[in-house]
Amino acid sequence: MAEYRLVSLADSRGQKGAILHEGHIFQTVDLIGSDCTVLELLRNWDESRARISSALAQVDLSAVPSIPLEEAKLGAPVQYPGAFFCAGSNYWDHLDEMTESVKQTTGATPTFKKGPEPWFFVKTTRGSIVGTGACIRIPPFTTMLDWEAELGVVIGREASNIPEADALSIVAGYLAINDLSARNLIKREDSPFIYDFLGQKCFDGSAPMGPWLTPAEFVADPQNLDIALTVNGVVKQSSNTSRMVYSIAEQVAYLSRHITLFPGDVIATGTPAGVGMPKKEFLLAGDEVAIEIEGLGRLVNIMKA
Repeated sequence: MAEYRLVSLADSRGQKGAILHEGHIFQTVDLIGSDCTVLELLRNWDESRARISSALAQVDLSAVPSIPLEEAKLGAPVQYPGAFFCAGSNYWDHLDEMTESVKQTTGATPTFKKGPEPWFFVKTTRGSIVGTGACIRIPPFTTMLDWEAELGVVIGREASNIPEADALSIVAGYLAINDLSARNLIKREDSPFIYDFLGQKCFDGSAPMGPWLTPAEFVADPQNLDIALTVNGVVKQSSNTSRMVYSIAEQVAYLSRHITLFPGDVIATGTPAGVGMPKKEFLLAGDEVAIEIEGLGRLVNIMKA
């Protein structure tokens, strides 16, 4: 079967769904006869997969209009998910490095062990989600903008109460996510709830995503992928998805017990060690942040004042 990726082409008229195959991008209208976005492909994912695979196998691609990848401007692949869930504290190495930060925030020394269920917060979508190559304005309310490389999981089939053993069957594919965080807004002194996830996690450009969506059938083992983040070429995070506390299947199953998952919903599965907070290193205007996940491409963004 010919491998491909799903991309969003960005132009003055908005976003167009397209297929990346062997370095060339084909708009869906030219390849499969349907002018649609990636989200629309996901809403009928089983049918879409079959049509794309059939076209790549049977159509004379030299006769189909295409754009070389290096000449294309890409938007975020999924524009925009109905739900965007983010797993918190889900890598063992990240838990170790955040011990002191948690102690300073809560006043208590944490004891990290795997509990019965994963923990999530919800992040905003439109406005927050941007694609590779996008310049991201550092919000004026923070001088402590931090990075978080994460494996993103995209749902491809409606499901609720799905057993853990079947959870990966509803996953359409995978991509990279940078869960940018304003660390000075972690704690609210004027609130008994302590943590402020809206303030620290939700702002324009806070969720770079991409560069494309890799269908699940082309990812041999999502639970064994190298994941790395660099700032101006310097490695800050380097780990593997095998170090998650709760697996992808555990996360999907847990969420489906609470809410029906729909095609296009995105799950950010947590970040490994190497974030800036423990070292008091934060992003500055002009910094280039790049995330690379094994087999899933490279997500690159530039910070601006």
